[in-house]
Amino acid sequence: MYIVILAGGSGTRFWPLSRVARPKQLISITGDKTMLQRTVERVLPLKPKRIIIITNTLQAMETEHQVAGYQGAHIDVIAEPVGRNTAPAIGLAATIIAAHDPNGVMVVLPADHFIRDEVALRETLVFASHGARNGYLVTLGIVPTRPETGYGYIEAEIELRGEGPYPVRRFIEKPPVEDAVRYLEDGNFFWNSGMFLWRADTILAEIGCHLPALANSLGSIAFNDDVWSFSDLNSQIEAVYGNLENISIDYAVMERSSKVLLVPVEMGWSDVGSWSALPEVVAPDIAGMICINAAEHVSIDSSDCLIYTDNKVVATVGVHGLVIVSTPDALLVCDRERAQDVKKVVEELAKRGSSCL
Repeated sequence: MYIVILAGGSGTRFWPLSRVARPKQLISITGDKTMLQRTVERVLPLKPKRIIIITNTLQAMETEHQVAGYQGAHIDVIAEPVGRNTAPAIGLAATIIAAHDPNGVMVVLPADHFIRDEVALRETLVFASHGARNGYLVTLGIVPTRPETGYGYIEAEIELRGEGPYPVRRFIEKPPVEDAVRYLEDGNFFWNSGMFLWRADTILAEIGCHLPALANSLGSIAFNDDVWSFSDLNSQIEAVYGNLENISIDYAVMERSSKVLLVPVEMGWSDVGSWSALPEVVAPDIAGMICINAAEHVSIDSSDCLIYTDNKVVATVGVHGLVIVSTPDALLVCDRERAQDVKKVVEELAKRGSSCL
């Protein structure tokens, strides 16, 4: 089993803690290990043959630094010269693995998700790997716990099929609330986790079918006798990436393929998409307050606030439903219900040429 970790995201919704060179996956929003480190550590018990982390040139050095201490694990960091979404990143990883082990099973994981029950994840990956070995594209579907409108859904055929895997009927974009309520009631709709398993040769064949231009570009990459020596790959990757289409693996392959299966899983999952998702990761107190990295927190008549600070003493008096984030060079205060709009702050700062990005 090979683990491919996608770690090139920008994480703009976690500004000012996340920055261009140090996005969500490279920071700790809980005050301990970073999300990338958590992702690596949760798969180490599977004893993967190799772990391949796909990032970008701006974040490569910090990524290498964060994973340098894992003894006994073969971890490779590959930097894309420019972001082209998940299809090229996955295709690149599959090309490298297939050059060494065409039938090797790839597990594709985002670097910035939170998983409470890591044992359940590992058990599900082992179960799902059987379908992958048989030539299917397997995706993990999160059993929904609420009518969530911020996630994509996958509809599966679950009738008379036991515990799965289940054939996939369709992928659905983020739905309106009335549809999300119905999906929860129907029981055969699952949150799209963005986690996949397949053989390297299987996904390359599907990319060849649905994205022939990408397949041709990746097919031009030549390897020396040691596939895992990447010293001569950088220039080839840079030459290939310039003309690649920016497209996700979901849209390019998963929504079009007839080989897709879904394995359901309950594991306390969250994609931690914004500051408002903190209660899914850190338990609030009785007043709904979460305060991380504070030297001390004094709360008077305050409730439902999410606070992250750089070891300051924090006092909140008579405030409710706020996100407050303090770093040495920036301060964010926003309505908790508008945490998704933090990305607009980053966009505005970029327009102004600010250094606080």
